[in-house]
Amino acid sequence: MSEKTSKQQREISRLIEHFSNQDGVHPTPIPSLFLIRESIITEPISRVNEPSFCIILQGEKEMLLGEERFLYGAGHYIVASVDLPVTGQVIKASTESPYLALKLEFTSGQILEVLNEADIQSDQRKNAKRAMFVSEVEPSLLDAVLRLASLLKNPKHIPVLAPLFKKEIIYWILQSPHGEALEQMALEGSNGSRIRGVIDHIVNNYEEPFRIEELTQIANMSASSLHRHFKEVTAMSPIQFQKQLRLQEARRLLLSDSTDIANVAFKVGYESQSQFSREYSRMFGFPPRVDINRLRENYV
Repeated sequence: MSEKTSKQQREISRLIEHFSNQDGVHPTPIPSLFLIRESIITEPISRVNEPSFCIILQGEKEMLLGEERFLYGAGHYIVASVDLPVTGQVIKASTESPYLALKLEFTSGQILEVLNEADIQSDQRKNAKRAMFVSEVEPSLLDAVLRLASLLKNPKHIPVLAPLFKKEIIYWILQSPHGEALEQMALEGSNGSRIRGVIDHIVNNYEEPFRIEELTQIANMSASSLHRHFKEVTAMSPIQFQKQLRLQEARRLLLSDSTDIANVAFKVGYESQSQFSREYSRMFGFPPRVDINRLRENYV
């Protein structure tokens, strides 16, 4: 790592520390930009990861997508190009050296805008790529991130400059070795884009049962092609994807409300409480009531 890169990382770290004086995820005056700080090793947290870019300046984190494990630390970034149910855990952090990260959310429309303006030639026929990847940060990308984060010190410039710097960040990700994965999700008619349509449908209707014929119509693919491309993008089958969404939402509801387990199971789409409890235990390691009591005790 060059001295310039090290200096840029330290500057971004100082900005995160300055504008996030406690642990957690902190929104900023820059639309879709969040600062993240954790001074302890966290519990594994399951949630839907929106399309986003997240650069780590300090500490380490582990992300699980299906059975696939992503490990990343300082000098790396992780990209999700579609909504994905994941489980993340900060695995290296301390009071003296907290986990520090910067997250920028984006849309497929913003990616497509950059593709068009940069006249990047794309091939719709390519196979879909995994919708999550980890990469080492390049100096050009780090420089754009620093300029975006530095606007927090001069908020009057945010309306004009933030959209430009965000475009530049997307541009440099598209230029990276993994850029094709981002490109395919935005390119209308590509296999990745068609799978994104199926993902959007499942995310928006996770509590409803689906027929595979319904999904093949959305994707305009055969059942075998749908399963192959869906698993390539998400590391899961459509049924496994839906199950993770249901169980994540059930956990959120149980944590936020005193609603009984049977009602929550029904609300997220389960007809059998016993099946719900079995699948919940398999995913989170504890039966629902034990898990919720344990989490509440930890966060009191």
